[in-house]
Amino acid sequence: MAAPPSVALISSIIAVPLVLILAATVAGVTLPEGTVLRDVLVLLGTPAIALTLSVLLALYLLGIRRGTSMAELGRISGESLRPVGMILLVVGAGAFFGKVLQTTGVGDALAGSMTAIGLPVIASAYLISAALRIAQGSATVAIVTTAGIIGPTVAAGGYSQPQLALIVVAVSAGSIIASHVNDGGFWIVAKYFNMTVKQTLMTWTVLETILSVVGFAAAALVWAVV
Repeated sequence: MAAPPSVALISSIIAVPLVLILAATVAGVTLPEGTVLRDVLVLLGTPAIALTLSVLLALYLLGIRRGTSMAELGRISGESLRPVGMILLVVGAGAFFGKVLQTTGVGDALAGSMTAIGLPVIASAYLISAALRIAQGSATVAIVTTAGIIGPTVAAGGYSQPQLALIVVAVSAGSIIASHVNDGGFWIVAKYFNMTVKQTLMTWTVLETILSVVGFAAAALVWAVV
């Protein structure tokens, strides 16, 4: 039986897309447009390309070079696509739902109603995200859908970069509040730690809610001074 791959090798493969994406971000900010180096780094740092390169490296370094057959690699790849497919479905459904809300005007009406009652956009973003999270359980869907709802308001608001970052923090904070029985993560925690539903509600749900409220409070405090 072959020795397991080293931690350094696995860490290097995982770091490849992170380094490429970071390099593309830095190049996009610091290098002038039209330069060959900037274009190459931006191309390699495109998430789809960076992740594809990482997968190809993993297939070779962890598979082919260690004697794994192409048939076995195909089987492993096929099994790996099953959970990824569900994640893509959830993300896609959330984006679709958000786009429907935006196109039909529901998002504008909701954002306008919250603005009319005097709520700043950061508070509206947090409350919408929290409501979606509690209603359907998925943090990803809450984030994507909230982005679709408040997107037009934020685009028309002329907010600064720090303010935009704080709105993102508020949306993210709202998306983790009150994890309960409709959240897959709730059951993962419950099963891994062998806890009952009541115990999980009293620990994990409370923890997530505290993180959410504290995260939003910190963003709101910074919002007041930027």
